[in-house]
Amino acid sequence: MIKVGVCGFPRSHSVIFANFKLVEVQATFYKPVLKSTAERWRRAAPGDFEFSLKAWQLITHEPRSPTYRKAKLKIDPSKVSRYGLFRPTNEVFEAWSATDAIRRALDARIVVFQSPASFGESPEHIKNMHEFFHSIDRGDTIMVWEPRGEWNRNTIRAICEELNLVHCVDPFAGQPVSDTDFGYLRLHGSPPGKRMYHYTYTETDLQFLHERCRCFSRVYVLFNNYTMFDDALKFRAMIKR
Repeated sequence: MIKVGVCGFPRSHSVIFANFKLVEVQATFYKPVLKSTAERWRRAAPGDFEFSLKAWQLITHEPRSPTYRKAKLKIDPSKVSRYGLFRPTNEVFEAWSATDAIRRALDARIVVFQSPASFGESPEHIKNMHEFFHSIDRGDTIMVWEPRGEWNRNTIRAICEELNLVHCVDPFAGQPVSDTDFGYLRLHGSPPGKRMYHYTYTETDLQFLHERCRCFSRVYVLFNNYTMFDDALKFRAMIKR
């Protein structure tokens, strides 16, 4: 089963709901939307429509990240070391509670944790992840981890197995290491040598993507480039053919 969707809302909500069965909510990475807003989206979407969402950046990114400035987040200078990098602090756990509240309002089962390039392999970072994921109440939520720092593939595999995480990759950059029947792929429009988000996928690219999807019995494919709407429609049409 291949489920195709887009990251965010490149078109109006009604157009997205009419054309797809899946969207990954991006706004929650910058700051949580109002619970009433998430509930309104859920009511407006068809009953078989599925939401996934990105975890709030306070969990994964440090306050020095430019994404904090984009979200106009102001952090007390004395507390900057208590945010991001999966640190097991009250501030990070509160950010998870805020993320989980929106997840429940959307009736979403998947949360994506995108760690930054600064979150590379180290004993401290591995320890943080273990303490964070062992401490939160995850219920039956599927936790997806997209690491962007430098990690050994064997380390990623071990972490995903120990913490029951799904390893997420851009399939044009690599393959997931998770030994699971479920895949979660995010396409950033950045084949080798191309600028991230600016690339439009060709028919050949989409055929390659389709072959990658055959590795899973169930896979979610989320387009996250500037032409994501059209590319996702083209890929869905290819699948039907």
